[in-house]
Parts: sequence; C-alpha cells; structure tokens
Amino acid sequence: MKSKKDHSEHIAKNAPSSEHHDEEADAKDSHKELEDLKKKLEEKEKEAAVNYDKYLRAIADLDNYKKRALRDKADAIKFGNEDIIKDILPFMDSLDRALEHDTGDIQTFKEGIALIQDQLLCCLKKHGVERIEAAGQDFDPNFHEALMQMESNQHEDNKVVSEMEKGYLLNGRLLRPSRVCVCKKTKKENDIFENNEDMDE
Repeated sequence: MKSKKDHSEHIAKNAPSSEHHDEEADAKDSHKELEDLKKKLEEKEKEAAVNYDKYLRAIADLDNYKKRALRDKADAIKFGNEDIIKDILPFMDSLDRALEHDTGDIQTFKEGIALIQDQLLCCLKKHGVERIEAAGQDFDPNFHEALMQMESNQHEDNKVVSEMEKGYLLNGRLLRPSRVCVCKKTKKENDIFENNEDMDE
C-alpha cells in the first residue's frame, strides 16, 4: 500500500507529462490556424490578381471604345453626306446630257431643265428638304426675308408679291428664308379706305 508520500511523488512525476501534452496540443492548434490563415491569404491573393486583371482589361476596353467612338464620329462628319450626294449625282449626269444635246430649241431646253429641277426637288424632299411657298402669302418674318417693298393695287397690304430666292426647310426647321418683295399700301390709299369705312358707319 502506497503512502501519502508515494502518491504525492506519483502525481508530481505525471504532472509535467500532462502539461507537456497540453503544450503540444496548443502548438498543433496554432500551427493549424496558421496554415488556415496562409491558405486564406493565398486565396485572397489569387482573387486580388484575378480582379486586377479584370480591371486592366476593363480599362483597355474603355480606352478602345473611346478611340473607336472618336473614329466613328470623325467618319460620320467626313462621310455624313454620302447618301444625299449619291442621290444627287444622277442629276449631274442629266445636266451633262442636257448640255451635250443641242436641239437649238430654247423652249425644249427649258422644259428639260425644269424636269431635272423637279427630280432634284423630289430627291431633296426624300432627305427632308422642302420649299417654302411664299408668293401670295402673308409676310411671315419667321420664314421670309423682305428685300424690298412695293406699292401695288393688285395685292393686299403685307402680302408677298414675288420671290427673289426660294426658301427651304429641313425637317421642319428653317434652312434658308425666302427672300421676297412685300406689298405696301400707300398712305393715301389707306386713308381713302379708312374714310370709306367711317362713312359706312
């Protein structure tokens, strides 16, 4: 039978072994935790590298898009009128033929030119260009430019008597105003008209 003294010695001998075991366990846990952290760090580094690569690609794509947009804009400015010019070229051909064909008949020549003009107006209409019909209309400063005034008994006051140059609209917006001559009644005629109105009253 062991005495108390023997039992105490036995505990004292086994105690370091138990502490040593705990230290080993702690060391293993720390080592495992360190390995996990290293793994996570590697994963995050890989993820960061992938994201940085995506960022560089996005920057390159944006730069290419900007260059392409500038090039497209320059081409649009340079060749924007290509369609309308292609549509106008046949009229140049018609004019060439008209100039080469000498009939000696002025009236026939004028009729041919009028046909070419009608074709050209149809082409312009296709591209949104319309003529402003001004003759006989009320003078409108939004669409007409008065180059002169004329006294006339055959027209009402402020009516367009004649056009020096035709005006044009592009898709409803003024491209060029009609340059016109406007009727202006004389003061004497206006006074007579007003006196007649007074007498009627």
